[in-house]
Amino acid sequence: MIPTGATRLYVIVGDPIAQVRSPAGVTEAFAARGHDAILVPVQVASADLPGFLSVAGRLKNLDGIVATIPHKFTCYQACASATDRAHFLQTVNLMRRQADRTWHGDMVDGLGFLGAARSKGIDPNGMRALLVGAGGAGSAIALALIEAGVSELAIHDSATERRDALIERLNRLGKGRARRGSDDPTGFDFVANATPAGMKAGDPLPVDVTRLAPSTYCGCVITVPEIPPFIAAARRIGCVTATGTDMYRQHQGIMVDFLLGHGGDGM
Repeated sequence: MIPTGATRLYVIVGDPIAQVRSPAGVTEAFAARGHDAILVPVQVASADLPGFLSVAGRLKNLDGIVATIPHKFTCYQACASATDRAHFLQTVNLMRRQADRTWHGDMVDGLGFLGAARSKGIDPNGMRALLVGAGGAGSAIALALIEAGVSELAIHDSATERRDALIERLNRLGKGRARRGSDDPTGFDFVANATPAGMKAGDPLPVDVTRLAPSTYCGCVITVPEIPPFIAAARRIGCVTATGTDMYRQHQGIMVDFLLGHGGDGM
C-alpha cells in the first residue's frame, strides 16, 4: 500500500528496535482487512519514553502503540484502562486509542508463545515447565502456562525481587504451583526462554543445554537471529522447538484484532 494523508498511524516502540518483525506483517494485515493504516518502528530510550508517550497522546492520527523491550511496564502505567490479564501482570504490549482519546491496554505475549507451542503439537497441560525471565514477556508467558494447566512452573531470573513477586501473584490464583527455578532444565517437559540472551554474539545460553532431554520442548522469544543459539542447541539434542518468529506468526492476528477493536478482551 502507498500511505496517504488519510492513512492511520500505529507505532511499535522499543530500544533496540531493529530486531522487530511486526511492521511489515501488521501493515499487510491491516491492508488485508481493508484498513488504511501502517505500523512504524520507533526507537525510544527508557529515559525518553514518558516524553514520547505524552506527545503520542496528542497525535490525532495515531491509533495504537505496540510496546517491546524494555517499555512494557511503563506503557501499562500510561493506560487509563486495560484487560484483566494486563492488570494482573501490570504490563502491556498493546495500546489502543479509545473514543475518549485515552489508551486501553492488553498483554498478549503469552498467547503468542503458547500458540507457537501448540502449532508444534505441544499441549502444556500437566507438564512441568521452566521459564527463564520474569520481565514483561516472561510474566505473560508465566500466566499463560498457569492458565494452560501446567502442574508446576519454575521461574529463573537474576532479578530476584521481580521473580518472587511474580511467583507470589501466580500462586494466589490457586492453579499450578509456581516456584523459584534455576538454569538447570533437568526433569522439565517444557523450557521457555523469555530473555534477550542470544540476541548478541557471545551471550550465555539461558539454561544448561547439556542437561536437556530430547523429549523436552524448548521455546524462545528471540526473533533475531532467526535461529537463536539456545534453539540451535536444543535442536541438536533432538528437542521440538519454536523460535520467536514462530511466536510472532501466532501473535500477529491477535495483535491486529486488538488494535482494530475486534474480538473479546479477556484474562
